[in-house]
Amino acid sequence: MRACAFHSIIAALLLSATPALTQTYPTHPVSIVVGYPPGATSDLLARTVGDPLATVLGQPVVIDNRPGAGGNVGAAYVARAPGDGYTLMVGTDAMLTSNVYLYKNTPFDPAKDFAPITNAGVNIICLAVNAELSIHSVAELIDYARTHPGKLSFGTPGTASPHHLTGELLRQKAGIDIQHVPYKGGGPAVNDLLGGHIGLAFLSLSSALPQVSTGKIRILAVVEKSRYAGLPDVPTIAETVPGVEMSSWLGFFAPAATPQPIVTRLHDEMVRILKTAAVRDKLGNLGFSVTGSSSAELADDVRSGLALRGQLMKSAGIEPE
Repeated sequence: MRACAFHSIIAALLLSATPALTQTYPTHPVSIVVGYPPGATSDLLARTVGDPLATVLGQPVVIDNRPGAGGNVGAAYVARAPGDGYTLMVGTDAMLTSNVYLYKNTPFDPAKDFAPITNAGVNIICLAVNAELSIHSVAELIDYARTHPGKLSFGTPGTASPHHLTGELLRQKAGIDIQHVPYKGGGPAVNDLLGGHIGLAFLSLSSALPQVSTGKIRILAVVEKSRYAGLPDVPTIAETVPGVEMSSWLGFFAPAATPQPIVTRLHDEMVRILKTAAVRDKLGNLGFSVTGSSSAELADDVRSGLALRGQLMKSAGIEPE
Protein backbone atom coordinates (compact mmCIF):
# COMPACT_ATOMS: atom_id res chain seq x y z
CA MET A 1 0.00 0.00 0.00
CA ARG A 2 2.77 2.41 1.01
CA ALA A 3 4.70 1.56 -2.19
CA CYS A 4 1.64 2.31 -4.33
CA ALA A 5 1.09 5.58 -2.54
CA PHE A 6 4.75 6.53 -3.02
CA HIS A 7 4.61 5.86 -6.77
CA SER A 8 1.36 7.84 -7.04
CA ILE A 9 2.99 10.82 -5.33
CA ILE A 10 6.00 10.66 -7.67
CA ALA A 11 3.74 10.48 -10.73
CA ALA A 12 1.73 13.45 -9.50
CA LEU A 13 4.90 15.47 -8.91
CA LEU A 14 6.14 14.70 -12.42
CA LEU A 15 2.82 15.71 -13.95
CA SER A 16 2.76 18.94 -11.96
CA ALA A 17 6.31 19.71 -13.10
CA THR A 18 5.44 19.39 -16.80
CA PRO A 19 3.37 22.60 -17.04
CA ALA A 20 6.15 24.56 -15.32
CA LEU A 21 8.69 23.12 -17.75
CA THR A 22 6.64 24.02 -20.80
CA GLN A 23 5.83 27.52 -19.53
CA THR A 24 9.50 28.43 -19.08
CA TYR A 25 10.78 26.62 -22.18
CA PRO A 26 13.37 27.31 -23.43
CA THR A 27 15.86 28.56 -20.84
CA HIS A 28 19.06 27.54 -22.67
CA PRO A 29 20.24 26.76 -26.23
CA VAL A 30 18.37 24.27 -28.40
CA SER A 31 20.24 21.82 -30.65
CA ILE A 32 19.07 20.53 -34.01
CA VAL A 33 20.91 17.32 -34.84
CA VAL A 34 21.62 16.62 -38.52
CA GLY A 35 22.67 13.08 -39.39
CA TYR A 36 24.57 14.21 -42.49
CA PRO A 37 27.61 16.41 -43.22
CA PRO A 38 27.42 20.20 -43.63
CA GLY A 39 26.11 21.17 -47.06
CA ALA A 40 23.57 18.37 -47.35
CA THR A 41 19.95 19.39 -47.95
CA SER A 42 19.04 18.43 -44.37
CA ASP A 43 21.85 20.62 -43.06
CA LEU A 44 20.76 23.57 -45.21
CA LEU A 45 17.18 23.13 -44.01
CA ALA A 46 18.25 23.09 -40.36
CA ARG A 47 20.32 26.25 -40.76
CA THR A 48 17.63 28.05 -42.76
CA VAL A 49 15.00 27.37 -40.08
CA GLY A 50 17.38 27.55 -37.13
CA ASP A 51 18.21 31.25 -37.34
CA PRO A 52 14.62 32.58 -37.26
CA LEU A 53 13.68 29.89 -34.71
CA ALA A 54 16.37 31.22 -32.37
CA THR A 55 14.80 34.67 -32.64
CA VAL A 56 11.30 33.53 -31.69
CA LEU A 57 12.50 31.20 -28.92
CA GLY A 58 14.86 33.78 -27.46
CA GLN A 59 17.67 31.23 -27.23
CA PRO A 60 20.49 30.18 -29.59
CA VAL A 61 19.75 27.27 -31.93
CA VAL A 62 22.86 25.17 -32.52
CA ILE A 63 23.20 22.89 -35.57
CA ASP A 64 24.88 19.66 -34.48
CA ASN A 65 26.14 17.57 -37.42
CA ARG A 66 26.51 13.89 -36.48
CA PRO A 67 26.97 12.03 -39.81
CA GLY A 68 27.41 8.30 -40.20
CA ALA A 69 25.61 5.12 -41.26
CA GLY A 70 23.13 6.91 -43.51
CA GLY A 71 21.90 9.15 -40.70
CA ASN A 72 21.65 6.38 -38.09
CA VAL A 73 24.33 7.88 -35.85
CA GLY A 74 22.47 11.17 -35.43
CA ALA A 75 19.05 9.53 -35.11
CA ALA A 76 20.26 7.12 -32.42
CA TYR A 77 21.70 10.04 -30.46
CA VAL A 78 18.36 11.88 -30.53
CA ALA A 79 16.39 8.74 -29.69
CA ARG A 80 18.38 8.47 -26.43
CA ALA A 81 18.31 12.19 -25.60
CA PRO A 82 16.11 13.61 -22.82
CA GLY A 83 12.60 14.53 -23.95
CA ASP A 84 12.81 18.13 -22.84
CA GLY A 85 12.69 20.02 -26.13
CA TYR A 86 16.39 20.91 -26.17
CA THR A 87 17.47 18.20 -28.63
CA LEU A 88 15.67 18.14 -31.98
CA MET A 89 16.46 16.45 -35.28
CA VAL A 90 16.05 16.79 -39.01
CA GLY A 91 14.86 13.37 -40.11
CA THR A 92 14.72 12.20 -43.72
CA ASP A 93 12.58 9.58 -45.43
CA ALA A 94 15.71 7.49 -46.06
CA MET A 95 16.76 7.62 -42.41
CA LEU A 96 13.33 6.84 -40.96
CA THR A 97 11.75 4.52 -43.53
CA SER A 98 14.52 2.82 -45.56
CA ASN A 99 17.32 2.32 -43.05
CA VAL A 100 15.49 -0.32 -41.02
CA TYR A 101 15.60 -2.52 -44.14
CA LEU A 102 19.08 -1.47 -45.25
CA TYR A 103 20.92 -2.03 -41.95
CA LYS A 104 20.72 -5.22 -39.89
CA ASN A 105 20.93 -3.40 -36.55
CA THR A 106 19.16 -0.06 -36.74
CA PRO A 107 19.71 1.52 -33.29
CA PHE A 108 16.25 3.12 -33.02
CA ASP A 109 12.59 2.52 -33.78
CA PRO A 110 11.41 5.12 -36.33
CA ALA A 111 7.76 4.90 -35.26
CA LYS A 112 8.24 4.78 -31.47
CA ASP A 113 11.40 6.69 -30.52
CA PHE A 114 10.52 10.13 -31.91
CA ALA A 115 7.83 12.76 -31.53
CA PRO A 116 7.06 14.11 -35.04
CA ILE A 117 6.92 17.91 -35.21
CA THR A 118 6.34 18.79 -38.87
CA ASN A 119 7.12 17.55 -42.36
CA ALA A 120 9.10 20.55 -43.60
CA GLY A 121 8.79 19.63 -47.25
CA VAL A 122 10.08 17.51 -50.08
CA ASN A 123 13.32 17.34 -51.98
CA ILE A 124 11.88 17.10 -55.49
CA ILE A 125 13.09 14.11 -57.52
CA CYS A 126 12.92 14.16 -61.31
CA LEU A 127 13.42 11.74 -64.19
CA ALA A 128 15.96 13.06 -66.68
CA VAL A 129 17.27 11.60 -69.94
CA ASN A 130 20.29 12.22 -72.10
CA ALA A 131 19.20 14.61 -74.87
CA GLU A 132 20.66 12.39 -77.60
CA LEU A 133 17.93 9.84 -76.94
CA SER A 134 14.80 10.43 -78.99
CA ILE A 135 12.69 10.29 -75.84
CA HIS A 136 10.59 13.28 -74.89
CA SER A 137 7.97 11.85 -72.54
CA VAL A 138 7.41 9.05 -70.04
CA ALA A 139 5.23 7.25 -72.59
CA GLU A 140 8.04 7.35 -75.16
CA LEU A 141 10.48 6.10 -72.52
CA ILE A 142 8.25 3.11 -71.78
CA ASP A 143 7.83 2.33 -75.49
CA TYR A 144 11.60 2.51 -76.00
CA ALA A 145 12.29 0.26 -73.00
CA ARG A 146 9.78 -2.32 -74.23
CA THR A 147 11.31 -2.46 -77.71
CA HIS A 148 14.87 -2.43 -76.32
CA PRO A 149 14.63 -4.60 -73.16
CA GLY A 150 17.66 -4.40 -70.90
CA LYS A 151 19.35 -1.73 -73.02
CA LEU A 152 18.45 1.30 -70.85
CA SER A 153 20.29 1.96 -67.60
CA PHE A 154 19.11 4.41 -64.96
CA GLY A 155 21.51 6.12 -62.60
CA THR A 156 20.74 7.18 -59.02
CA PRO A 157 22.66 8.69 -56.09
CA GLY A 158 22.85 5.25 -54.47
CA THR A 159 21.28 1.89 -53.66
CA ALA A 160 18.05 2.11 -51.62
CA SER A 161 17.86 5.87 -52.10
CA PRO A 162 14.37 7.18 -52.88
CA HIS A 163 15.70 7.82 -56.38
CA HIS A 164 16.58 4.13 -56.76
CA LEU A 165 13.26 2.99 -55.33
CA THR A 166 11.41 5.24 -57.77
CA GLY A 167 13.17 3.50 -60.64
CA GLU A 168 12.21 0.11 -59.21
CA LEU A 169 8.62 1.24 -58.85
CA LEU A 170 8.51 2.44 -62.47
CA ARG A 171 10.07 -0.83 -63.63
CA GLN A 172 7.39 -2.83 -61.80
CA LYS A 173 4.37 -0.70 -62.64
CA ALA A 174 5.25 -0.25 -66.33
CA GLY A 175 6.58 -3.80 -66.80
CA ILE A 176 9.86 -2.68 -68.36
CA ASP A 177 13.41 -4.00 -68.13
CA ILE A 178 15.75 -1.17 -67.12
CA GLN A 179 19.02 -1.67 -65.25
CA HIS A 180 20.03 0.21 -62.10
CA VAL A 181 23.45 1.87 -61.86
CA PRO A 182 24.12 3.21 -58.35
CA TYR A 183 26.52 6.11 -57.81
CA LYS A 184 28.04 7.65 -54.70
CA GLY A 185 25.91 10.77 -54.81
CA GLY A 186 23.97 12.80 -57.33
CA GLY A 187 27.00 14.57 -58.81
CA PRO A 188 28.61 11.48 -60.38
CA ALA A 189 25.21 10.33 -61.70
CA VAL A 190 24.66 13.70 -63.40
CA ASN A 191 28.14 13.59 -64.93
CA ASP A 192 27.56 10.16 -66.48
CA LEU A 193 24.14 11.24 -67.75
CA LEU A 194 25.71 14.30 -69.39
CA GLY A 195 28.40 12.10 -70.94
CA GLY A 196 25.90 9.60 -72.31
CA HIS A 197 27.25 6.70 -70.23
CA ILE A 198 23.71 6.15 -68.94
CA GLY A 199 20.50 6.97 -70.78
CA LEU A 200 18.43 8.20 -67.88
CA ALA A 201 18.66 9.04 -64.21
CA PHE A 202 16.49 9.78 -61.22
CA LEU A 203 17.99 12.89 -59.67
CA SER A 204 17.23 15.54 -57.11
CA LEU A 205 15.89 18.53 -59.00
CA SER A 206 18.63 20.69 -57.49
CA SER A 207 21.22 18.50 -59.28
CA ALA A 208 19.42 18.33 -62.63
CA LEU A 209 18.18 21.88 -63.13
CA PRO A 210 21.60 23.56 -63.57
CA GLN A 211 22.38 21.13 -66.40
CA VAL A 212 19.19 21.62 -68.43
CA SER A 213 20.54 24.85 -69.93
CA THR A 214 23.46 22.91 -71.45
CA GLY A 215 21.00 21.14 -73.75
CA LYS A 216 22.57 17.79 -72.88
CA ILE A 217 19.75 16.49 -70.71
CA ARG A 218 15.97 16.77 -70.61
CA ILE A 219 13.69 16.53 -67.58
CA LEU A 220 10.76 14.30 -68.49
CA ALA A 221 8.82 14.26 -65.24
CA VAL A 222 8.83 14.68 -61.47
CA VAL A 223 7.93 11.86 -59.10
CA GLU A 224 5.67 13.68 -56.63
CA LYS A 225 1.89 13.24 -56.35
CA SER A 226 1.36 16.58 -58.07
CA ARG A 227 3.32 18.85 -60.39
CA TYR A 228 6.05 21.03 -58.91
CA ALA A 229 4.96 24.67 -58.82
CA GLY A 230 8.40 25.79 -60.01
CA LEU A 231 8.03 23.71 -63.21
CA PRO A 232 4.30 23.68 -63.93
CA ASP A 233 4.74 22.36 -67.48
CA VAL A 234 6.65 19.26 -66.36
CA PRO A 235 4.23 16.36 -65.71
CA THR A 236 4.41 13.76 -62.98
CA ILE A 237 5.26 10.16 -63.84
CA ALA A 238 1.94 9.14 -62.28
CA GLU A 239 0.07 11.02 -65.02
CA THR A 240 1.31 8.29 -67.36
CA VAL A 241 1.87 5.38 -64.96
CA PRO A 242 -0.53 5.64 -62.00
CA GLY A 243 1.01 4.76 -58.67
CA VAL A 244 4.56 5.76 -59.52
CA GLU A 245 5.25 8.44 -56.96
CA MET A 246 7.89 8.85 -54.31
CA SER A 247 8.32 11.61 -51.78
CA SER A 248 11.82 12.39 -50.57
CA TRP A 249 10.80 14.37 -47.50
CA LEU A 250 12.58 16.03 -44.62
CA GLY A 251 10.94 16.68 -41.26
CA PHE A 252 11.65 17.87 -37.74
CA PHE A 253 11.47 15.46 -34.81
CA ALA A 254 12.03 15.43 -31.04
CA PRO A 255 12.63 12.50 -28.66
CA ALA A 256 9.44 10.55 -27.99
CA ALA A 257 9.08 11.69 -24.36
CA THR A 258 8.96 15.40 -25.24
CA PRO A 259 5.85 17.03 -23.63
CA GLN A 260 3.07 17.73 -26.10
CA PRO A 261 2.88 21.48 -25.31
CA ILE A 262 6.53 21.84 -26.33
CA VAL A 263 5.98 19.80 -29.51
CA THR A 264 2.96 21.97 -30.33
CA ARG A 265 4.88 25.20 -29.80
CA LEU A 266 7.79 24.00 -31.95
CA HIS A 267 5.36 22.90 -34.64
CA ASP A 268 3.57 26.24 -34.72
CA GLU A 269 6.79 28.28 -34.80
CA MET A 270 8.48 26.10 -37.43
CA VAL A 271 5.49 26.04 -39.77
CA ARG A 272 5.16 29.81 -39.52
CA ILE A 273 8.88 30.18 -40.35
CA LEU A 274 8.73 27.70 -43.24
CA LYS A 275 5.85 29.56 -44.85
CA THR A 276 7.49 32.99 -44.79
CA ALA A 277 8.35 34.17 -48.29
CA ALA A 278 12.07 34.49 -47.53
CA VAL A 279 12.46 30.94 -46.25
CA ARG A 280 10.15 29.41 -48.85
CA ASP A 281 12.01 31.12 -51.70
CA LYS A 282 15.45 30.24 -50.33
CA LEU A 283 14.54 26.56 -50.04
CA GLY A 284 12.75 26.66 -53.41
CA ASN A 285 16.00 27.69 -55.08
CA LEU A 286 17.46 24.42 -53.76
CA GLY A 287 14.69 22.37 -55.38
CA PHE A 288 12.92 21.98 -52.04
CA SER A 289 9.14 22.40 -51.89
CA VAL A 290 7.89 23.53 -48.47
CA THR A 291 5.03 21.61 -46.86
CA GLY A 292 4.72 22.45 -43.17
CA SER A 293 2.39 19.59 -42.20
CA SER A 294 0.75 18.67 -38.92
CA SER A 295 2.56 16.36 -36.49
CA ALA A 296 -0.02 13.64 -37.16
CA GLU A 297 0.57 13.86 -40.91
CA LEU A 298 4.31 13.42 -40.40
CA ALA A 299 3.64 10.36 -38.23
CA ASP A 300 1.54 8.96 -41.10
CA ASP A 301 4.39 9.68 -43.54
CA VAL A 302 6.71 7.54 -41.40
CA ARG A 303 4.23 4.67 -41.06
CA SER A 304 3.23 4.56 -44.73
CA GLY A 305 6.83 5.01 -45.85
CA LEU A 306 7.97 2.04 -43.76
CA ALA A 307 5.38 -0.18 -45.45
CA LEU A 308 6.10 1.02 -49.01
CA ARG A 309 9.89 1.03 -48.72
CA GLY A 310 9.87 -2.45 -47.20
CA GLN A 311 7.92 -3.83 -50.14
CA LEU A 312 10.08 -2.10 -52.73
CA MET A 313 13.39 -3.09 -51.19
CA LYS A 314 12.28 -6.72 -50.92
CA SER A 315 11.17 -6.81 -54.55
CA ALA A 316 14.42 -5.15 -55.62
CA GLY A 317 16.40 -7.83 -53.78
CA ILE A 318 18.09 -5.35 -51.43
CA GLU A 319 19.47 -7.20 -48.40
CA PRO A 320 20.34 -5.51 -45.08
CA GLU A 321 24.03 -5.08 -44.36
